[in-house]
Amino acid sequence: MKRYFLLLVLCTLVFTSVSAFAETRIRCASTTSTQNSGLFDYILPIFEKKTGIKVDVVAVGTGAAIEIGKRGDADVVFVHAKEQELRAVEEGYFVNRHDVMYNDFVIVGPTDDPIKIKGIKDATDAFKKIAVSAYPFVSRGDKSGTHTKELSIWAKTGINPKASEWFLWYLEVGQGMEKTQRIANEKRAYTLTDRGTWLATKDKDKLDMIIVLEGNPALFNQYGVMAVNPEKYKHVKYKEAIEFVNWITSKEGQQAIASFKDKNDNQLFIPNAK
Repeated sequence: MKRYFLLLVLCTLVFTSVSAFAETRIRCASTTSTQNSGLFDYILPIFEKKTGIKVDVVAVGTGAAIEIGKRGDADVVFVHAKEQELRAVEEGYFVNRHDVMYNDFVIVGPTDDPIKIKGIKDATDAFKKIAVSAYPFVSRGDKSGTHTKELSIWAKTGINPKASEWFLWYLEVGQGMEKTQRIANEKRAYTLTDRGTWLATKDKDKLDMIIVLEGNPALFNQYGVMAVNPEKYKHVKYKEAIEFVNWITSKEGQQAIASFKDKNDNQLFIPNAK
């Protein structure tokens, strides 16, 4: 009887320990590019092994990810629209925001580049040529970081692509980056994408497209991480969220990002945490 009781106690302790470990998890609202590129599949197991903290990722557009955090429905947010992020911090929704890494946006289009965007150096001039030619352009249209960047370029052109005289060639799809690329491919259209998603998916999705403009400083793409403010939402797992923030901006986390490459040995993100 005593041995049975002891065994029961041991089993209970083991079950409790396993359950407690399994419950150590946080929710990260992030952009589709970090998911589509495969970055999270690469770095999260490293973090989880080190800390025992499981990260559940909700991959949506940056605007939606920030809104999820602002509602207290995530513990940490990892996105790429710095002005929006800093504004949300000022509003008191987030704390401990840090730059993490960067890459760039590129304009892609049909392999034959029908309106000859290649050779143009400035994204604003490229967008102007697309508009004047009334050539199909596919927009994410989802308030993501990529969509935000696209709209900022249109604003510099002085052209409103949604105005009636322009609208027929401009298609907003309300989709993530990979699906937007596929739609652009099907319609032989141009689109703006982030380099990480492009490199990770162009071969897999068999896209008959090429990069027609890259290297323009205006296409710089900064990613940042921030924790949801525990003073605003008492239920968030702030301690664990900060462990993630500290790790991804640490030497180990930055090295993990730097070592993430595609099958052609292209580095998809450049770490730049300070």
